[in-house]
Amino acid sequence: MSKQTKAAKRPLTGEIGTPSATDGKAAPTSGAAKKAASESAALNKAAPKKAASKKAAPKKAAPKKATATKAASKETAATKKAATAKVAPKKAAKPESQLAMVRRARKINRELADVYPYAHPELDFRNPFELLVATVLSAQTTDLRVNQTTPALFAKYPTPEDLAAAVPEEVEELIRPTGFFRAKTKSIMGLAVALRDDFGGEVPGRLDDLVKLPGVGRKTAFVVLGNAFGVPGITVDTHFMRLARRWKWTESDDPVKIEAEVAGIFPKSEWTMLSHRVIFHGRRICHARKPACGACPIAHLCPAYGEGETDPEKAKKLLKYEKGGFPGQRLNPPPDYPGRPAPPLGATP
Repeated sequence: MSKQTKAAKRPLTGEIGTPSATDGKAAPTSGAAKKAASESAALNKAAPKKAASKKAAPKKAAPKKATATKAASKETAATKKAATAKVAPKKAAKPESQLAMVRRARKINRELADVYPYAHPELDFRNPFELLVATVLSAQTTDLRVNQTTPALFAKYPTPEDLAAAVPEEVEELIRPTGFFRAKTKSIMGLAVALRDDFGGEVPGRLDDLVKLPGVGRKTAFVVLGNAFGVPGITVDTHFMRLARRWKWTESDDPVKIEAEVAGIFPKSEWTMLSHRVIFHGRRICHARKPACGACPIAHLCPAYGEGETDPEKAKKLLKYEKGGFPGQRLNPPPDYPGRPAPPLGATP
């Protein structure tokens, strides 16, 4: 075969898929390609891992977030617990025993005796008859108004016999300033008739006899017995009732029950003066609507402290009668009274 024919039959070097006379020399190139491919594959293989690492980074932070959430939850729980602790009601105080209450009540009486050594009935009177009539007239009004009214009444009708024979309209006009004057006229004229007809014109000194008189109840009877006859008695008026309840001496609002309960706390010899001291305190300091707690000398013994004004300066302005520097209720007070006498009806204080 000629050289030309052999050359024609030899394939073109470099055609794809055709072996070449230079294949042995191309092997290195093929190995480099393989190496490059291998490196490329490795890079490609590593890339997802790197990306995965980047994506996984937040997952590593997840526990931190969970820890923070857990901490926040604990903090919220702690806050709620603290808030609950703040608003939780205080533990109820141990109830006062009967013995402790009696001791405290008697201490109040002793301290009131120091505060009001001059305590007395605040109605002007010269005899049992005048005290009886004045006490009946004091219903639904002040002792001051009664004291300003009775001088003219007793000047005209000094005895039960005189009052029993009076003209009702004239008596009504004299006692008009005390209020409810028609009903009161009927009562005082009725008791005057009873005194004249049943007791020889004298006021009886027994409770059972006094409460039978027109317009006379237990309160009025004890005022007369205690202050005109020296017979101990507890006078449960509106002031006494209010303070006995504030001081936890009783929980009742029935005057007869209050009288019985308080009588069981104090010796009988103290009943009359106890009544004066409590009533004095109720009129001067422990008022119904706005007690002067900040000026009260027995505040440390009072379970109701704080119901009224606790600021000392403001409380001082609430004091009445001699405690506030004003005239008392009597036109003719006892010699040891430290305040000023009350002015007559129509006069300027």
